[in-house]
Amino acid sequence: MPTGRIDNMQVPLLDLKAQFAPLRGEIQAAIEDVLEAQSFILGPKVEALERAIAAYSGTEHAIGVSSGTDALLVALMALGIGPGDEVVTTPFSFFATAGVIARLGARPVFADIDPATFNIDPAQVQGSITGKTKAIIPVHLFGQCADMDPILAAARKRGIPVVEDAAQSIGAEYGGRRAGSLATMGAFSFFPSKNLGCFGDGGMVTTHDAGLAEKIRALRHHGAKKAYDHRLVGGNFRLDALQAAVLSVKLRYLDRWSDARRENARYYDRRLQEEGLVENGHVRTPSAAYAGSGDENFHVYNQYTLRVEGREALRAHLAASGVGCSIYYPIPLHLQACFVGLGHRAGSFPVSERAAEEALSIPVYPELTVEQREHVVETLVSFYRGRGRTGKTEVVR
Repeated sequence: MPTGRIDNMQVPLLDLKAQFAPLRGEIQAAIEDVLEAQSFILGPKVEALERAIAAYSGTEHAIGVSSGTDALLVALMALGIGPGDEVVTTPFSFFATAGVIARLGARPVFADIDPATFNIDPAQVQGSITGKTKAIIPVHLFGQCADMDPILAAARKRGIPVVEDAAQSIGAEYGGRRAGSLATMGAFSFFPSKNLGCFGDGGMVTTHDAGLAEKIRALRHHGAKKAYDHRLVGGNFRLDALQAAVLSVKLRYLDRWSDARRENARYYDRRLQEEGLVENGHVRTPSAAYAGSGDENFHVYNQYTLRVEGREALRAHLAASGVGCSIYYPIPLHLQACFVGLGHRAGSFPVSERAAEEALSIPVYPELTVEQREHVVETLVSFYRGRGRTGKTEVVR
């Protein structure tokens, strides 16, 4: 139930201090172990985390790397992606998704998104495949898996590997299977803002394929399986033991954090509906399209992303009321200046472009209090009621 507005309440988009406080002793002890061992690069801490992530994600292998970007990059390197190749992906994602393709000299080929979920549209993927397509990268955006079955079916028909960009979706499920276990490989990010975040950069590649796992372990260490014996040209993509130690502590709490995020999302869904903001078309709440009965599929809400009317004015109102928010992503990838050579223009991917104009993420982190959640809701309500809009406004075409 509403608890009443509290003046001067601050609700940041994410509060990592609130997450750290109850874990301080465990994390400090884990770090102290690394300091005592004086073993900082790879080693037992990383190996233990790799085993834990493989088990958590339901995969045979997990390989710790230096970031989520490098997880995607080394996965494509392991597949031999290079000049002349095409990789199909979404234009509505963090830059790294397409950036790693371009870094290898390949061409990002964009497929538009589903307007309800923000995830890549499988029908658009199938229409984007050519004889040059050497991989597909669906992104499990904002904490929800892409609709993988039709994507995987199209890929299998043509013998094309699929790399899941699961940077925002550790623990999400599709058909009872965890993100990162659905395709040829999965790529995770442990950037501090992620549901499972470290104290800097870190990432992980997951796979069922022993040969790919072995190749990635070499590629992350300059292509060497043993010291000074370089059979491949790789890079320095290694995960630090300090980050692995922190992540091993946090992993024990991940499921309860995901449950809290889903509870916060349900609260927003219900209250925004009750207040008429959805009915009047002012906002559209996230579509958990695969959150069916039996929990075979569920969203882990790395972000709670609304589509909103009057976004810029709303952002200012939220900021004035102490509510954090962010836009993911204001410029779709096909309109980024560095990709002008791909020949796209405004209108090339209209669903992604509209999402870029309307999307706004509000706080959903696990430690939100009831009072903070209600303050967010009441701030949204006060904005739209203050505009004097009572008629229905279509937010999403």
